Amino acid sequence: MVVSVTGNYLVNEPPATAPQEAPVAVAATEFVGQPRRRARGLAHGLVEDLGDKIRNQVLRPGDKLPTESEIMQAYSVSRTVVREALSKLQAAGLVETHHGVGTFVLQPRAGGVFRLDPGEIAASVDVLAVLELRISLETESAGLAASRHTEEQLVAMRQALEDFQRNVATAGDTVSPDFRFHLQIAQATGNPYFADIMSHLGTTIIPRTRISAIRNIDRGGAYLSRVNREHEEIYAAIARRDPESARAAMRIHLTNSRERLRVAQEEAQKAAAPAVPPAEA
Repeated sequence: MVVSVTGNYLVNEPPATAPQEAPVAVAATEFVGQPRRRARGLAHGLVEDLGDKIRNQVLRPGDKLPTESEIMQAYSVSRTVVREALSKLQAAGLVETHHGVGTFVLQPRAGGVFRLDPGEIAASVDVLAVLELRISLETESAGLAASRHTEEQLVAMRQALEDFQRNVATAGDTVSPDFRFHLQIAQATGNPYFADIMSHLGTTIIPRTRISAIRNIDRGGAYLSRVNREHEEIYAAIARRDPESARAAMRIHLTNSRERLRVAQEEAQKAAAPAVPPAEA
């Protein structure tokens, strides 16, 4: 698919002779737009603009988005804005980033990722705080693990991922292999304090152990399979001893978890808010 622009809208044109099954990159020179300026900022506007294009099939499943730099130029925004927007789109399940390859459009899903019960708002606040800690801690541990891991530690990470995916398929326990994967990365740093902190926190660092809404959304395993694909990106970077890619993949993984929970928390807070009585005349 070749994509061109009329005003601020991307318009589909007849494809050239490229094979249909190949992912198609949107032409950077023709990818323009202006994120709507709302109170929540440019990143929110960029999310809305790209999200609308994806939901309206202007950007179709399998399409490859332009690079961060190209989107920056097209929308006249900073790299920070682009990265925040892409992270939110990933958390919403609209795109998927393969580090070193690109960001690809996914098939839009109806509704949000999950709905948080208003009674779980207090727990979600604490889970968000833990995720903030994990982003700082585990982003660096992934980079160190890429430089310092042993082959035995890499085998243990691989086994954790295989156990995770097998248990997704059989509706078994995915929390234990999930935690084991992250703990193995901490141990592979060669710094015992990383592993000590992770061991102290235990499996409660996994959001679905404390938020029932997350456990209940994934009857077909699509959500957990996507989580494990993010794990695979982290593993691949560690295996090829690429510290920067490992840090980026871990940050994307944990930021996606944080964003999914943050959106659900906002929706639950709105639902729990008391109705405001109409003002008296």
